[in-house]
Amino acid sequence: MSNSTSTKGHVIGYARVSSLDQDTARQLEALNQLGLDRLFEDKASGKDIQRPALKEAMAYARTGDTLVVHSLDRLARNLVDLLGIVEALTARGVSVRFLKENLVFNHSESNHFSALMLQMLGAFAQFERSLIRERQREGIALAKAAGAYSGRKHALNDEQVKELVSLDSANHGKNRKALADKFGISRTSLYRYLETT
Repeated sequence: MSNSTSTKGHVIGYARVSSLDQDTARQLEALNQLGLDRLFEDKASGKDIQRPALKEAMAYARTGDTLVVHSLDRLARNLVDLLGIVEALTARGVSVRFLKENLVFNHSESNHFSALMLQMLGAFAQFERSLIRERQREGIALAKAAGAYSGRKHALNDEQVKELVSLDSANHGKNRKALADKFGISRTSLYRYLETT
């Protein structure tokens, strides 16, 4: 009977983009050079760790495996989630490797420097995002003060909303997709208009 601990672990790739119209080609080009045993891809925001492919990759990974990700921000968008994912994997004997930052994390006692680097890089990324949000808020405040910012415009004026409600009532709430198309709005917007009248 062979010793299962002597077998080489799998190299698992994980790639993520934020939306359906983006593609993972640049990430895959780097990942595929490693001779992956398995690849998982998500098209979802990094704000949420409940991503289907990430959950599948974490469930698939076993002791001795290495999860390879193109960069820190592809795995998580904040420090807490990043540390949580890496710690959950390394506690099970799975190494986590980030290509862009050239970092590898595992459960060995000699890995304190990498753990410190992960926390520092994650903290800097979080700080940078907070600066961007602060600049956006300041820009909006200045634009409002200058009278140049009115927020998001409503797609329909009051007269159109009345017509929308009247047509929906006449149709007894049926065929709302056609109604949304007629007014050039999404069904979500249509429901919002109907709920607020």
